[in-house]
Amino acid sequence: MGYFEEGKWWVSPYNFEPEVCDVLKLPKRVEIHDATLRDGEQTPGVVFRPDDKVRIAEKLAEVGIERIEAGMPAVSEDDFKAIKKITSLGLSSKIFTFARATNEDMDKALECGADGVVIEIPIGYPKLKYQFNWTWETVLEKSVSSIEYAKKNGLYTVYFPYDTTRARPEDLKGLLEGLKKSSIPDSIGLVDTMGCATPEAIRYMVRLMKSILDIPVEIHTHNDFGMAVATELAAMTAGAEVLHSCINGLGERTGNAAVEELIMAMNILYDVGSSYKLDKLPELCELAQELSGVEYAANKPIVGARNYTRESGIGVDLVVKEPLAMFATAPQLTGRQGDVVLGKKSGKTSVEYTLSRMGITGCGDEQVKEMLQQVKAMGIEKRRLLTDEEFKEIVKRVSGK
Repeated sequence: MGYFEEGKWWVSPYNFEPEVCDVLKLPKRVEIHDATLRDGEQTPGVVFRPDDKVRIAEKLAEVGIERIEAGMPAVSEDDFKAIKKITSLGLSSKIFTFARATNEDMDKALECGADGVVIEIPIGYPKLKYQFNWTWETVLEKSVSSIEYAKKNGLYTVYFPYDTTRARPEDLKGLLEGLKKSSIPDSIGLVDTMGCATPEAIRYMVRLMKSILDIPVEIHTHNDFGMAVATELAAMTAGAEVLHSCINGLGERTGNAAVEELIMAMNILYDVGSSYKLDKLPELCELAQELSGVEYAANKPIVGARNYTRESGIGVDLVVKEPLAMFATAPQLTGRQGDVVLGKKSGKTSVEYTLSRMGITGCGDEQVKEMLQQVKAMGIEKRRLLTDEEFKEIVKRVSGK
């Protein structure tokens, strides 16, 4: 599709220069694995009831998300009920559960009717040393039977050695070589649990894992350094086939990679073909905001209320007439509209545009200038944007209309 698509986006052409693209190792197919119903619920203070989880799962499927991690049925009766309900809906998305490395957890996944299971076990050295007092050999020993049991029972098996990015190199290589000799999962997760790896390190680790196991790699990152989306995209450019996400970047501490940001970047910046319904993303994010009680910022990428808003008077007319002159993506791509607002930084064109939008005619040039001065003064006094009602009062004072 390239850097320009009429009425949709206009991004940097340098994204698609041969010297840039030649170093990418993009998979033929990339899928999203959304963990909002498990990792997203681990956001402090967030509780999703079974009916909430069903609503979110239905909306994720409507957007086109390929895989939904619906919860951890072995440790939550509510999760168990929700997952059973979700699997009974016949959604287009595959349904996964989260599990410890025990056969009992695999049985719960099977009882729920799940398509696959994510088997978690630690490998990060701080976890092994201070929390579990294990060696990598212990991890391998505890993993093998669970992987074999899950696969034998028809579950797609994602092996999830968490805190991967803080594993000692010798421990990680030992574990991977051990899995290769004893029990290979269907895919393996590269888990940046503490969000502390650079994009370059993530690319290196994807290549390392593939060189040893030669199976699909899944990337799961957190946002402690504000790089969760960047590191997941870096993993994709090194060959990772599955990107884990949470709606609105929900998740423990600083959260996970935001699904809406991943989808837009995959589709537009990397031209990774997909059939996601971009215009449904705001609905998905608003639902998660409502049910989680966690509000996203007005300037949040993709869905923030002010993303397509212009206060400065320069280029105001283009917000509606030629939005791609002012934004990288057209508001309509995600079901939005461009907006012109009034405040301290407004110009004469801003006032004229607002008068036209409100259907107010017959104001002379001097009156418009006076309105602008009053708009600026009020914006400074109140330290915010003006409401339509406040602007109408200014118009009435200045012109009598």
